[in-house]
Amino acid sequence: MQYTGKKTTEISFPLGGIGSGCVGIGGDGRFKDWEIFNRPNKGSINHYSHFAIKAESDGRVLDCRCMHGDLQGSFMGPMTYFGEYRGFGHGPSCFTMAGLPHFKNCVFTGEFPFAFLDLSDENFPGQVRLTAFNPFIPLNEDDSSIPAAMFEVSVTNLSGAEIDYSIALSLKNPHKKIAINRYSESDGIGRIFMFQKEYGEDEIEYGDLCIATDAEDYSYQEAWYRSGWRDDFITFWRNFNDFGPLSPRSYADDGKNGENGGDHGTISVKVHAKPGETKKARFVMSWSFPNCYNHMNPFKKTVNGVEKDVIWKNYFFKLFKDSRESADYALKNFDRLYSESMRFKEELFGQTLPGKTIEAISAGLCVLKSPTCLRLTDGEFYGYEGCQEHDGACEGSCTHVWNYAYAMCFLFPRLERSIRDLDYKYNWREDGKMEFRMGLPLGRQNEPFHACVDGQMGGIFKTYREWKISGDDEWLKKNWEHVKSALAYAWAPTNPDKWDLNKDGVLEGRQHNTLDTELFTASSWLEGYYITALKAAAIMADYLGEHEQANEYRKLYDNGKKYIEDNLFNGKYYFQKVDLTDRSLLDGFDETEELWNPETGEIKYQIGEGSEIDQIGAQWHADILGLGDIFDRDRVAVTLDSMYHNNFKKSMRNHYNPWRLFCIDDEAGTVICDYPEGSKKPSIPLSYAEETMHGFEYMLAAQMISRGMIDRGLELIAGVRDKYDGEKRNPFNEIECGNNYARSMASFSFIPLFEGFKFDLVHGMIGFDPILKGDFKGLWSLDPAWGNVTVTDGAKMRVNIIKGELTLTEIGTPFDSVSGVYLDGRKLAASEFTFEGKDVKLNAPTAVGSTIEVITEE
Repeated sequence: MQYTGKKTTEISFPLGGIGSGCVGIGGDGRFKDWEIFNRPNKGSINHYSHFAIKAESDGRVLDCRCMHGDLQGSFMGPMTYFGEYRGFGHGPSCFTMAGLPHFKNCVFTGEFPFAFLDLSDENFPGQVRLTAFNPFIPLNEDDSSIPAAMFEVSVTNLSGAEIDYSIALSLKNPHKKIAINRYSESDGIGRIFMFQKEYGEDEIEYGDLCIATDAEDYSYQEAWYRSGWRDDFITFWRNFNDFGPLSPRSYADDGKNGENGGDHGTISVKVHAKPGETKKARFVMSWSFPNCYNHMNPFKKTVNGVEKDVIWKNYFFKLFKDSRESADYALKNFDRLYSESMRFKEELFGQTLPGKTIEAISAGLCVLKSPTCLRLTDGEFYGYEGCQEHDGACEGSCTHVWNYAYAMCFLFPRLERSIRDLDYKYNWREDGKMEFRMGLPLGRQNEPFHACVDGQMGGIFKTYREWKISGDDEWLKKNWEHVKSALAYAWAPTNPDKWDLNKDGVLEGRQHNTLDTELFTASSWLEGYYITALKAAAIMADYLGEHEQANEYRKLYDNGKKYIEDNLFNGKYYFQKVDLTDRSLLDGFDETEELWNPETGEIKYQIGEGSEIDQIGAQWHADILGLGDIFDRDRVAVTLDSMYHNNFKKSMRNHYNPWRLFCIDDEAGTVICDYPEGSKKPSIPLSYAEETMHGFEYMLAAQMISRGMIDRGLELIAGVRDKYDGEKRNPFNEIECGNNYARSMASFSFIPLFEGFKFDLVHGMIGFDPILKGDFKGLWSLDPAWGNVTVTDGAKMRVNIIKGELTLTEIGTPFDSVSGVYLDGRKLAASEFTFEGKDVKLNAPTAVGSTIEVITEE
């Protein structure tokens, strides 16, 4: 995933922890999108914050330049108002430093969680590589939540003489008043701490930043020269261009900063390189803005007669009291954090997954490092749907959107379980209704709205998923009564939407859903979610000894499944059976006037005879979770074939789309709902019908892949990723309702489906049966451990545990026979296991902390 020239235009790669904010690094090396203040901040800059490098030899400066590539995009100047004489028509902002010497040759490589910037220029005597990352380590959510960006700069001496290189990181204190920078050194770490004295510890604006290094030879300036106009940067650049180290400069704590607010501080590391030698320097840029509040929907209380926003502390404040602590932690643990993150990166990109599959997965994971995510005071996870420029996009860990996000449940299962816990604690109502948006601060009740069918039912089978991933019976028992209540809400007499009032397993009434509208009568989409929840609940009830309850769920499941197959399949695909002219379907519900089209005499926003992208989406969930067939297997194949020909558009050139434009011109995409020739399209059809939303597209691609239509699935994936080429769109920010959209993490499902991953830690089972034949490698992750799996020569499966331990009673294999089983290098005796079907059954639970090997031919 390399980008050069114009293909770097839109790149902003997020550097930050899960829920702790991030700073973007552009494809040209510039810092952008300073989203460290507990909310989105797209397009923002922090003045002259940057990296620079100079080369010195024989008492003179050979060359000095910013560690940037050429500026891309419009040279007319920004449309966003930057103040008088700074906007459109004044050229690019001076803060881009595009007018300074920089590197002609710039290659950006993005391999999550790492960004690499390779810089060279005929006038600079060295090859420079900037490596930027924030730790991303499966099952280690705290080290993956550090509020910092970590950098390693390496420079290779390409000359025939010895050279001293100075690598400088400059950062501006963003506070506007009484902003103070202070240098300190201890434990081999030099740092500049940037804070303020205007706001108290419990005010929203309170916070600080730090830049630090563990280098042996460095110089620094606490502050650049204070003056007007461009005097500060002019002086800094002259100072840095002078031979030798930077001269210290500091100012009193008088709050008299420059016209742009707080001072810049710089740390400059010096390394000495012989010809052909490579030297490295490490830096950390960290931040601590701990006070969160609901910026989208402020919640206020009166204290001493003054109305104030209610705030809470971001979780990272429990880990680090300020940015100095996080910077020190990052530097002291740099080797481990780097190596463990690099191991994940290598496992992710080392998988035997074809096409642009890994690229799509990698892009989706960037969401977890974006301001879409927060960690609340006790570490619980909270997510917006995505991000607007300066606000979250739709608050509340929205259940129907996060249904599609399959990354965190495997990689950070404790965080995923925290969402379920918060749902059942705060979103559950006495009659079983589940609010589908979490109110903040916690405990706040949102304005009442309909329950959401797909969100509520998804919460039930996601509870099943978390239980199977963790094997934690006590966790299930803790939430079980809420699960049963949420499912029973479907037929509860208090349910004003009357989903299944007659309790026959078939949805009726008004059904709110993720497409922001109400469906009436059963559709395969929402009915599929309903019966999947019933099937999962039946398994959980049986396990907990509630067999009568389980039998009730199975009866409803069987009846609902039969209804789908008897009524909702037209021979080519599944649909919604509804009489659009029957206005009585709206009777008995409030706020329905906007759902009726008096001009054509039809109910609005229905699927009807359309081919809707999520029509068998429940089967996607079931395939990942091991729940078996929800829809008729043969009909699923027919449906996927029809959806490929109907919903997938190889060019949007002649496609009509009145909605949001995520795919245009000759780009390929998969639309939400298509009305093939011979079908009746409602006068005002399903909302967003003509759009292409990437999370849905990935879901459909995954279904095709799992059912053997691999080439078609890859074509759908490429249809998304080809649009994110760095010139038209940011490859690391897939959009839907705003930026960094959570639904795109549906792409992570490619991994378990490609590798035929089976997991049931409740019963100590893990297994693999890759759909790609031949040699295969994939990664896997569950609550107690993560690692990789390889299948070689069609005869040997090796499961490597990189971190953690599994206690197993069963190992699923791709083989029809087994000649040997090895656990942690010890060959099991024939008396210690049996082989049934394709599964190795261990006669006693066995702890495994290193490797599992199953061989079919020895």
